[in-house]
Amino acid sequence: MADRLDTPQHRRWRWHSTGDSDRSGRWSEAIARFFGTPVFLIWLTVFVVLWLVWNTWGPDNLQFDSASLGFTALTLMLSLQASYSAPLILLAANRQADRDRVQAEQDRQGAERNLADTEFLAREVAALRIALSEVATRDFVRSELRALLEDLDDENRATDRSRRSRP
Repeated sequence: MADRLDTPQHRRWRWHSTGDSDRSGRWSEAIARFFGTPVFLIWLTVFVVLWLVWNTWGPDNLQFDSASLGFTALTLMLSLQASYSAPLILLAANRQADRDRVQAEQDRQGAERNLADTEFLAREVAALRIALSEVATRDFVRSELRALLEDLDDENRATDRSRRSRP
């Protein structure tokens, strides 16, 4: 324990990572991705074929995994590889599911914002339509001006007639 509360404790080395789980997650995803590539399958096939060829037809004193015992060491190595690859693949799948969940939440929030924006714009368009229905259109103004001009012409004719009829 630290002597003072404002002094950090010395970090001890631990056999497991406590701080950077993202780094180990990226590492496991990279391995899981590599397990799913044709390159991995080709190298694994080459390795197994070389193992089988060496331990079947190689010099007897240099063979280390007997064919008569069913290639026990090869079986154990492939089982070990499978036992590590399955959890790594599951870890990578879980991380991808978490990313998909976050992306879906962001998409949902974006869709909600778009819906709110669309509803706002629809209300604004409706308000503009209502406001425009109260605004005089060009044709309406022209018809009113024509009617006024006709009324003025009628009054001018009437005043001209009344002036002519006076002696």
